[in-house]
Amino acid sequence: MAQGIIREIIGPVVDVEFPAGELPDIYNAVTVTSLGQQDEDSLFNINITMEAMQHLGNNSVRCVALSSTDGLRRGMLANDTGSPIKITVGRPTLGRMLNVIGEPIDGLGDLPAGEKLPIHRPAP
Repeated sequence: MAQGIIREIIGPVVDVEFPAGELPDIYNAVTVTSLGQQDEDSLFNINITMEAMQHLGNNSVRCVALSSTDGLRRGMLANDTGSPIKITVGRPTLGRMLNVIGEPIDGLGDLPAGEKLPIHRPAP
């Protein structure tokens, strides 16, 4: 989908500028990754998922990072995924511990494939 540029970072709050007319929808996942990039200034392998929370005007969106923003810099590229954050639901998750983006944190390996639903939706 659309690719933007990080303009400001204040703790977990990240402002990203996108091309005109390509702002991500509110609650869309926006990712920043430096894995596999040749960047001699980078001290970290970065793989951060953020959630678009507010349209600021001037083609910018305010995002909230769902993990540490250590290593992020102004000018880095951010990608709109085109969909909200989705996690696996149902039987495969029973008895498991997941973080907010659906990654297992219990040391029991990956979750089997299953139905995925957005984290922002009406209660069942």
